[in-house]
Amino acid sequence: MNRLSLVEWFGSFRGKLLITMMLVITVLTGVGVYLVQRNAAADAERDLQQEFRSELASLDRAEELRQEALAERCRMLVLNPRIHAALEDNALDLLYPSAKDELREIISPTPASSADKGATLRASFYRFLSNNGSIIPPPNPAETGWLDSREESEIRLAQLPKKQQIGYIFRRSQSGSEKVDEVIALPIVSTETGEVISALVVGFKPLELEAKEQGAGMRSGIWRGNRLYMSSLSSFSAARLSALLAQKVHSQKAGRNNFAVSIDGAPYLLFFRILNPHSAFPPAYQISIYPLQAAIARQRTLQGRIVGGGLALLIAGFLASHFVSSRLSRPVEKLALESQENLVERRKAETNLATTSKELQRSARFSADASHQLKSPVTVLRAGIESLMNRDGFPSGVYDELSSMLHQTYRLTGVIDDLLLLSRMDAGRLQLKFSSVDLAQLIDEWLDDLSALPDAMELEVEKHVPLSLAVAGEQRYTSLIMQNLLENARKYNRAGGRICIESSSSDHDSIIVTIGNTGATIPAEAQEHIFERFHRGGAGENISGHGLGLNLARDLARLHGGDLELVCSANDWTEFRVIFRTALQKPNGAVA
Repeated sequence: MNRLSLVEWFGSFRGKLLITMMLVITVLTGVGVYLVQRNAAADAERDLQQEFRSELASLDRAEELRQEALAERCRMLVLNPRIHAALEDNALDLLYPSAKDELREIISPTPASSADKGATLRASFYRFLSNNGSIIPPPNPAETGWLDSREESEIRLAQLPKKQQIGYIFRRSQSGSEKVDEVIALPIVSTETGEVISALVVGFKPLELEAKEQGAGMRSGIWRGNRLYMSSLSSFSAARLSALLAQKVHSQKAGRNNFAVSIDGAPYLLFFRILNPHSAFPPAYQISIYPLQAAIARQRTLQGRIVGGGLALLIAGFLASHFVSSRLSRPVEKLALESQENLVERRKAETNLATTSKELQRSARFSADASHQLKSPVTVLRAGIESLMNRDGFPSGVYDELSSMLHQTYRLTGVIDDLLLLSRMDAGRLQLKFSSVDLAQLIDEWLDDLSALPDAMELEVEKHVPLSLAVAGEQRYTSLIMQNLLENARKYNRAGGRICIESSSSDHDSIIVTIGNTGATIPAEAQEHIFERFHRGGAGENISGHGLGLNLARDLARLHGGDLELVCSANDWTEFRVIFRTALQKPNGAVA
C-alpha cells in the first residue's frame, strides 16, 4: 500500500476510527477523573468537619466542668455567715476583714507553686458590690487582688444580679502584657428579707489549652469589645482577625458560626460562639482556630494520584486505540482497494464502510450516555472487539488478534480495579465490616476454579487445612487475598508441579496459612522488591501480570490485622505466609 499523506491519512477509515476512539476515551476519562475528584473532595471536607467538631466538643466539655466547679466554689463563699453579718449590719468597713480568712484562700499565690498548679481553682481577685452595683473598696487591695480604675469600672454593674453572671475583662499583668480574666458575679441574698443586698465578683484565669506550636492543632482565645486575646498570635494578626470577627459576628447568619480564614499566610478554619449569653456583663466570644494545611496537603496528594491514574488510563487508552484501529482498518482498507476494479464491489465496500461507521458512532454515543466511571473506555473497547469477533468474513489471523486484544481489555480492567482499591486504601477510606469468614471454604472454592482452567500443567495439590477455619475479616477482601496467592502459585508453577497449602495457629488469636509451589524461584536481588507496586521479578517476566497482586494482597492482609510475607524462594520452591486474626479477635483487640 502506498504511503498516504497526512491529510489523506486523517481522511481514511483508519484515521477517522482512531480519532473517534481517542475522543471518546478522552471525554470519558475526563468525566471520570472529575467525578472521582469531586467525591474525594466531599469526603475530605466531611472528615475535616468531624475532626474539628470532635476537638470543639472536648474543649466545650472541659469548659463546662470547670465553670460548674467555679460556680460551686463561689456559692459556698456567698453563704458564709460572717459575710452576711457584715452586710446586713451595714458594717461595710468590717466586710473585707470579716471575709479575709475565707476569701484569702482563693487568691492564687504569686508566683504559683508548681505543686499547686492545676490542683485547685485559684482566683486572681475578688470584690464586693454594694446595693447600687458599685464596688465596695477593699482596705488592702494587695490581699484581694490588685485592680486599676479601668478594670474596676468593667466589673461594676448597673444593678445587682438576681442570678449568677459571667463576664470577661482585659487586664494588664505585672510584666505589662495583656491577659483576660473570667469574672463570675454571684448575688448575696439577705437571710432576713430574702432580697439581694450585695454581690461577690471573683476573677479567674480562663481555661487555656496546652501550648501548641503554630499549625500543630486547635488554638483558642477570647474576643470581646472588638479586642481579641490569643497569646499564640502576633499583635498584628490578632488585630486583623479581630476586625474580621467584628464583621462576621454582626452579620452572622443562623447556624453559621465558622468560616475559613488566612492567618500569617496559612489557612485556618475559625469557629466562634458566645460565652456569656444574657449576661449583665458585655458579651464575649470564644474563638477557636484549626489549621487546614495538613488537610489541604492530603487532598492535593490524593488529587495528584487521581490525576496520575487518569493520565495513565488515558495513555493506555490511546495506545489501545492505535492498536485496535490499526488492526480493524486493515481488512476494510484491503477490501476498498480490491473493490476499485469492480464498481459493484466498490459500492458494496462503501456501503459496508458506512454501516460500520454508523455502528461505531452509535456505540460511542451509547458508551458516553451509559458510562461515567474510569472503566467506561475499557468497556467500550471490549464491546467493540466482541462484536467484531462474532462477525463472519475476516481472515482467521484477524480473529486471533481480536482474541488477544480482548484478553488485554480484561487485564486492563483488572489493573483499574486494583488501582481504585489501592487508591481507597491509600486515602484511608476503605472501611471493613468484620464478620466470621470460613477460610477453608474460600480455599476450596478457589482451588475448584483453578482446576477448571484449561491447561496441561497437571499440578498436584496438597491441602492440610481443617474442614472449618474461621477468621475475622470481610468476605470479599479475604477472598481476594486468597485468590491472588493461589493464582500466583498456579501461574508461576511448572508442568507436573506441586502446590501445598497448610494452616496453623501461633496463639489463640492468630491463624497462619502458608502457600508453597514448585517452579522458577524469585531471584535473590528481586525478593525484597516483590511487594512493590508494578514490580515483576525475573521469574515472571514471561508470564502475564501487572505487578499489583502481591502489593494489594499484603495491604489487605494488614488492614485485617494480619500480614503477608515471603518465607523462602530457592531450590524449586517458593512459599508465602499470610496471617489472619481468628473470628473471636478483631485487629483492635475487641471481641467479634
